Amino acid sequence: MNVRRLIPTTAVAGAVALGLTALSACSTSDAADGGNGDKLKVTASFYPMQFLTERIGGEHVAVTSLTKPGVEPHDLELTPRQIGSISESDYVLYLKGIQPAVDDAIKQSGVKNTVDAATLTTLENHGSEVSGHDHGHEGEHAGEEEHGHEEEAHEEHSEGDGHNHGEEGGADPHIWLDPVKYAEVAKGVGKSLEKADPDHAADYKKNTDALVAELGELNTAYETGLKNTSTKTFITTHSAFGYLAERYGLTQQGIAGIDPEAEPSPARIQEIHTIAEKEKATTVFFETLASDKTATTLAKDTGLKTGVLDPLEGITDKSQGADYIEVMESNLAALQKALGAK
Repeated sequence: MNVRRLIPTTAVAGAVALGLTALSACSTSDAADGGNGDKLKVTASFYPMQFLTERIGGEHVAVTSLTKPGVEPHDLELTPRQIGSISESDYVLYLKGIQPAVDDAIKQSGVKNTVDAATLTTLENHGSEVSGHDHGHEGEHAGEEEHGHEEEAHEEHSEGDGHNHGEEGGADPHIWLDPVKYAEVAKGVGKSLEKADPDHAADYKKNTDALVAELGELNTAYETGLKNTSTKTFITTHSAFGYLAERYGLTQQGIAGIDPEAEPSPARIQEIHTIAEKEKATTVFFETLASDKTATTLAKDTGLKTGVLDPLEGITDKSQGADYIEVMESNLAALQKALGAK
C-alpha cells in the first residue's frame, strides 16, 4: 500500500468541515442529482461493497461508490465533496482496513447506519504464502459477528513468512474473494438494511436470499473446478487471494505482499523461482488495476507464463466480466488453466 499517498487524519477532519459547509445546499451524490425521491441514500466505499448494496437494496436504494472505476482503492484520496456526501448518507457500507482515508472520514461523519463489513465475518492473518485448510465451520458464522472474532483470528492464524497482508495485527481484509465469507457479509448487510429501512424489509430479505444462493453456486463451482489439479500453488503480484486459497486448498505465493506494484527483492525472486520449480507452478498472475511489469519481469526470469487474476477491487472495461459473479467465474477459469485442472 502506498501509504504516503493517503490523506492524514487531520486533513480529513478539515475536509469534513469544509465538505459539510460546501455541501449544505447540494445533493448528496452524482446519483442523487437524477432525483431519487425517497430512495435510501447509500454510500459504498469501493466496488465489493457497492455490488452488495446494489444487489440487496435493488430499486429502493441510490448507491454512490467513493472509489471510481479504475482507481486502485488502496490509494484513494477523498475530495471535500465526497466527504460531505458521506455525512449526508442514510446508510454507509465500508470495509475497515482497506482505505484509511475512508475509515477516518466515516468515523467523523456521524452517520447512524454505518456498517463495517469486517464485523460481519471473521478476519484472519495471511502471509504471502497461504496454504489451504479446512475451514468449513466458518459457514456457521453467518450474520452479525462479535468484534472478538477478529482478535481470535489474529492469534489463531499468526503463522506466515513475514509478508503479512493487511493492517494492524496482520488481519487480511480481502474477505470478498471467498464466496462463503462474502455470503456471510451479504446476510449481515441485508439485516442492517432491513433495520435502516423497515418499510422495504421484505424486499431486502428476498434480494439477500437470492444473492446468497448465487454465491453458494459460485462456491460449488470453485470447489468442483479446483478439486483435481496438477499443482495447488499459484503465484501473484498482489497477495489478495489468501481467503480464496484457504477455502479451496490452494497455496498463494505473493511476490511482494501488500502493494501490487512493489518491486520484489532479488532474494524473493529467487525464492519464487525455486518454489515454482518444486511445486510445478506455471503462471505468474497480475491484476487489472495495476501494472504488469513485475509479473512480466518475473515470468521472463523464471520461464513462467503470465495471466490475469482479478482481486475485484473495481470493475473497468478491462475486467473479464461485467460484475462480481462474472469476474469470479473468469478467475476460476484462469486458476483452472494455471493449476492444470483435470
